[in-house]
Amino acid sequence: MTLSWPAAWRIARRDLHRRFRGLRLLLVCLFLGVGALAAIGTLTGAIRGELAERGREILGGDLEVEVWQRPLNEEESEFLSRYGTISRGLRMQAMASTAEAATPIELKAVDANWPLYGSLTLDGGSTLGAPPPGQAWLAEGAAERLGVVPGDKFKVGSTELTVAGIIDEEPDRLSEGFQLGQTVIVPLEVPAAAGLTTPGAMYQSKTRVRFIGNDLPESVEKTLTERFPDSGFDIRTRDRASPGAERFVGRMGEFLTLVGLAALVIAGIGIGGGVASYLEARRASIATFKILGATSHDIVRIYALQIGVAALAGAVAGLVAGVLVTPLLARALGDLLPVRTGLVVDPGALLRAMLFGLLVALVFAAPPLMRARYFPSMELMRSRVAPLAGAWRGAIWPVCLGLAGIAALALIGSPQPGLSALFMGGAVALLIVLWGLGWSIRKLATRAPRPANPLLRSALANLHRPGSQTGSLVTALGFGLSAFVVLAAVQTSLSANITRSVPQIAPDYFVLDVPRDREAEFEAAVRRHAPEAEIRVVPTLRGAILSYGPKAHPTVVSQMDELPEGAWALRGERGLTYADRLPQGNSLVAGEWWPENYQGEPLVSVDFDLAQAAGLKIGDYLTIGLLGVERQAKIASFRRIDWESMGFNYVLIFSPNALQDAPHNLAATVSLPSGSEAGGLLRDLVRSFPSSSVIEVGPLLTQARDILEQVSLAILAAAGVAVLAGIAVLLGAIAAARAARLYDTVVLRVLGASTRQLLTLQLAEFGLLAAVLALVALGLGSGLAWLVIVQLFEFEWLPDWPRVLGVLGAGIALVLAFALGASLPLLRAKPARALRSL
Repeated sequence: MTLSWPAAWRIARRDLHRRFRGLRLLLVCLFLGVGALAAIGTLTGAIRGELAERGREILGGDLEVEVWQRPLNEEESEFLSRYGTISRGLRMQAMASTAEAATPIELKAVDANWPLYGSLTLDGGSTLGAPPPGQAWLAEGAAERLGVVPGDKFKVGSTELTVAGIIDEEPDRLSEGFQLGQTVIVPLEVPAAAGLTTPGAMYQSKTRVRFIGNDLPESVEKTLTERFPDSGFDIRTRDRASPGAERFVGRMGEFLTLVGLAALVIAGIGIGGGVASYLEARRASIATFKILGATSHDIVRIYALQIGVAALAGAVAGLVAGVLVTPLLARALGDLLPVRTGLVVDPGALLRAMLFGLLVALVFAAPPLMRARYFPSMELMRSRVAPLAGAWRGAIWPVCLGLAGIAALALIGSPQPGLSALFMGGAVALLIVLWGLGWSIRKLATRAPRPANPLLRSALANLHRPGSQTGSLVTALGFGLSAFVVLAAVQTSLSANITRSVPQIAPDYFVLDVPRDREAEFEAAVRRHAPEAEIRVVPTLRGAILSYGPKAHPTVVSQMDELPEGAWALRGERGLTYADRLPQGNSLVAGEWWPENYQGEPLVSVDFDLAQAAGLKIGDYLTIGLLGVERQAKIASFRRIDWESMGFNYVLIFSPNALQDAPHNLAATVSLPSGSEAGGLLRDLVRSFPSSSVIEVGPLLTQARDILEQVSLAILAAAGVAVLAGIAVLLGAIAAARAARLYDTVVLRVLGASTRQLLTLQLAEFGLLAAVLALVALGLGSGLAWLVIVQLFEFEWLPDWPRVLGVLGAGIALVLAFALGASLPLLRAKPARALRSL
């Protein structure tokens, strides 16, 4: 007769220690894995919720139409006004100045309808909209650099404005993207009055719509594109209010979820080892239960209840920790993403994390539990010297059900189910590889020649003797050491990418909208303050690629359902230029450059990566839309661009005769000698070139570096969870091996082995395993890190191999230290007491 669940619980509760002695590894592993998934799921869910809930406010409308170097014409504006209220605006780089100071700014000109959603908050708490005529709202940084307070006067271009207030919160700041200067908000008419919107000037026109009906943004976007296919519009909707933030959240969320799953997989190994050790310690109790008449079902119920309670306790503790740590993560990412910094409870994310943890516990705890079910009591009594084998067959169904549940949870609702499936398949393959490696090591140790040294001979025998822990040790050490390699390779690659993406040496200033007929005057103004300054000047325009390919049968961009992967330059308007000579930092890959003073058919040189993505060939034609006019040019060459040079890098460079007659201005980079004072230069440029704008590179590099370092920190913190799980598993595996070695150690001590010999034996055994697994971990860990860096985040693969090897060496040293530490209690064991307990 099988025990009822209440009766089984009464027995299980009496044997279950209130501090979960024996099951602490199970608790720690589930705590780490479930806590990581809970925090990750809650944070990404909160950010996505904010983006969805505040989409209109973040964008500033239900739909936004952006176009360069011109406002919408009457026909385009009338078409948009059918759908609701329109708010027109302009964005550009400009210079703000007083008599004593000058600073680059991001000028934001808005009409009386701005903002269509949300409201501007000034320092002091007042909420307003667009500034009144003749006044401006300034970001705190702009006011500090100009040395002004509310009521003071300053100039933008040739127009004088009054500081009406300091901005505290800007409703649509996140949708504006990377900030190239401190924000100054002015009435819509100010840029034209200040001479900043002359033909050829670089500015963005942003027109937003607040729908009055139930129109769907995607439907309006499609209609607008079909109605004006060659307009060069860049359209965003409230559902894509901040594409950069959404892309970042999506990739980070996917990566962090995979890290959480990796932590759980690693923890699962610890769970299996912890449960096996726990049941091994209760071997005599299980055998006694069976002798007293307990059935196999009774044994499973009693110990499944104990393990289940411990697993539930560990998972709940992980959920609590995940919820509590989310505000800290939100505060760390608050500058990058819209997320509340208070406590956030996402029931769906927490339930998903809990189910992941419990299913992993089921998969890894079922096999050792079956050992107690399928063996008679006398075999359990003899298992110390005649280990049980073959018990895995009874665990097939629970393991399969658990794996199916984990796969379903990982795939359902995943933004990238293919990546999740690849990860799950990789994790299973990795377990199989490590299991096969453990089996191979045992077989090779069986056939290996016996060393003459008795300690080495004993260490080799320990790898294949009955009851050896080689299989579990190989799996645990393989995962643990691989986690160290992954962490080191990811960290060093991220650091190298930050260094390469944000160069230490770059121009001091970018200057936009320098009049074409005043190039010499501009250069003279710079050299008055810095005679040794390095100045580079290029023509600059904006245009959109309308079609490309063979002249007779071109591909029309507006008719494409989806852009080719990597062909980002086909989307919206891009910077254009023309040149007689191949620019610095570019190298020809195919074709030829046109000669100086070329006057033949208009030609264009195309970035090699774009050419590959779009399938372009030398001799094909490109048609661009430039200020509402179509221009066609023949592809003469492909170039490789040094994107790290922080200079002028253009995807398309035309022969001068293709664009020279279009209205445009010049752009310049200025590199000052070390120690030069820039304040006088900026003031002089503002006075002499009021319609030009200056972008200060130093603060941009600092901002970019800070953002990348925040991303790096988030990635490393998440990867650290997996490493902590790996360390916990290592400790558990070594502890389990220690319990199995008690009998051997006692026998060797009785036969006269010294303490030094016993410690050397431990070091030799673990040293042999660690040496083999170090090579395996280096390959596996490097492969996983490459997938994270290159495939998920699309960064360069730039690991610092000496540091990676150093971290791997530190991991091996940690393993050996743990092995020695675990051996010390064995040396204190009393032989008589230990032998009586066998």
